[in-house]
Amino acid sequence: MSGVVTGDAVVLGLQPARLPSRALALFLDLLVVWTVFVLVSVGLTMATASLDEAARMAMSIATFLLVLAGAPIAVETLSHGRSLGKMACGLRVVRDDGGPIRFRHALVRGAMGVVEILLTFGVVACIASLVSARGRRLGDVFAGTLVVRERVPAARSAFVPPPPPWLVGRFTELDLSAVPDGLWLEIRQYLTRARQLDPEVGRRIAERLADELVARTGTPPPAGVPADAYLAGVVGERQARDARRAFSPVAPAATDMGMGTGMGVGGAVGPFSPSVGGSPVVPAGGAASSPAPAVEPPRSTGFAPPA
Repeated sequence: MSGVVTGDAVVLGLQPARLPSRALALFLDLLVVWTVFVLVSVGLTMATASLDEAARMAMSIATFLLVLAGAPIAVETLSHGRSLGKMACGLRVVRDDGGPIRFRHALVRGAMGVVEILLTFGVVACIASLVSARGRRLGDVFAGTLVVRERVPAARSAFVPPPPPWLVGRFTELDLSAVPDGLWLEIRQYLTRARQLDPEVGRRIAERLADELVARTGTPPPAGVPADAYLAGVVGERQARDARRAFSPVAPAATDMGMGTGMGVGGAVGPFSPSVGGSPVVPAGGAASSPAPAVEPPRSTGFAPPA
């Protein structure tokens, strides 16, 4: 399982925990809980030595419920799904949609844990975790929760390789408005895993994605450019456009100050109009022509792959 998918088909960057890591975390939690239970039981036995048998039995049952069942529920609620064992193993309990758990989730997990972990020595929990596709025990199924890994190796992080240097800036005139998000996601997934695929399989996938991209943009790829390089170049151009939209300052629109006329067609500036391009304000009756904007030389749109 590569990740958690919500009901809205949103892929989350969460890796479900498998049985070995969950078993180790559970062992550490049980070791701590049973140690506390034994210490509390010994203390209560010494303190209630003068009571009758029924009172001592009631105290034992209360200690069992409060320590072995209540303590894990309280810890998971207050820590938002991170017990001591899960913290040591880098695990966390979350909802099915990836959000933090609440008291009702921890209560259902704790109540079911008494049956499938304490009373059956973990046999039921192990069987349910092995059968489940995401390694969930019965408590997770009834509570709608999932145990995920918080510490994911950095080598598995998705990284889109940069386009070839000779393709940078060659797709500035390409219309990308009709490309759907689903196709962008497929292209990104291919580029991040291209090195892990068989060369022939990767070539067929790249050609298929390139054909779909051409159908959306209406512009065929340049001659001699491989399909994978074409995809990387187009994705790089889209990322560059997103970066320009996010970080480029927006020039404020010129507004009329309400006294005199604004900038005219011929470049005349009213007496109370702000300066344009750093030139001083022209007094009333005067006129100044606006400096001609610098014309950017046309970019080359030819595609020339390296020889």
